[in-house]
Amino acid sequence: MPRKNETPEFFIRRPRHVEKRIAYLCLGSNLGDRAGTMAKAVGLIARIGLKIVARSSLYETPPWGPVPQGPYLNLVVAVETELSARELLNMLLGVEHAFGRDRTREVRFGPRTIDIDILLYGEETIAESDLEIPHPRMMERAFALVPLVEIAPDLVVGGVPIRQALAALDQSGIEKVTPLPAEG
Repeated sequence: MPRKNETPEFFIRRPRHVEKRIAYLCLGSNLGDRAGTMAKAVGLIARIGLKIVARSSLYETPPWGPVPQGPYLNLVVAVETELSARELLNMLLGVEHAFGRDRTREVRFGPRTIDIDILLYGEETIAESDLEIPHPRMMERAFALVPLVEIAPDLVVGGVPIRQALAALDQSGIEKVTPLPAEG
């Protein structure tokens, strides 16, 4: 029993050790004000507690997949986070939702106002039904690797340097555009 004026042991709050990780996020948009949406999404990501440590240029890229649609704007941001990969995914789904995205009502590989994918989460490998890290198709997608190589050229994924993976991909139609406006 605690002495008078002494806090019981179970009420004492101790700081928990939380490992910070760098996660790489790929953002894309091909509907509406693409550049404005991307700037606002990056700003919202920063405001909700993720520290942006690097941001690529903005790239216009051809659409990927079987659905006819207009070109995308893509970029990659590196964020420092203490969130688990699951918590990060849920936060990013919330950001997408804030921009009107409803994954349950859209066509797979179809046009979208905003798309945010977790490419990498530290050194972790995760294989769950709705969360795979490294992103399972990132090494096949120049639209993700071009901006990723810009900010982290020495990354190696699955034993393959990302620059080497990018060199093997068709990069035609990918063009750097004016810098992303700051949104804070």
